[in-house]
Amino acid sequence: MKNNVSTGNAGEYFVAGELERHGYTVALPLSNTKDFDILAINRETYKQFAIQVKTTSYKQKTWTLNVKNENMIGDNIIYFFVALNELEMPEYHIVPSNIVANAVREDHRQWLNTLGRNGQKHNDNPIRKFSDLNDEFLNNWKCLK
Repeated sequence: MKNNVSTGNAGEYFVAGELERHGYTVALPLSNTKDFDILAINRETYKQFAIQVKTTSYKQKTWTLNVKNENMIGDNIIYFFVALNELEMPEYHIVPSNIVANAVREDHRQWLNTLGRNGQKHNDNPIRKFSDLNDEFLNNWKCLK
């Protein structure tokens, strides 16, 4: 992908397509919505989900988030972490919001308590990271039930 906007858009459309294939009706807001990228409704149960999509174009399993993700928790908030895999088949890491919030909070706390390259303390900042290096959440569709 050439830029972050194209990468993000591609991830959202891939997720929307997969949700449709799995029995959900989806809506993608026309403008940047504050806390979700996709609204998905199960066509059988009518259960609704607010979907947050984070995408990387690379073959990696780490995504960048923000401090706000430490507190964005709800039973119907689900993250789709997409790895576009450099134009191969995308991977979908599907994670409930409470797991994401706890993981990014703990990862950031550990990072702050670790010294930097030259032995200095890290300065606090709003950047957070989420990783699924062991594919624990790869194709985790059951969290949408």
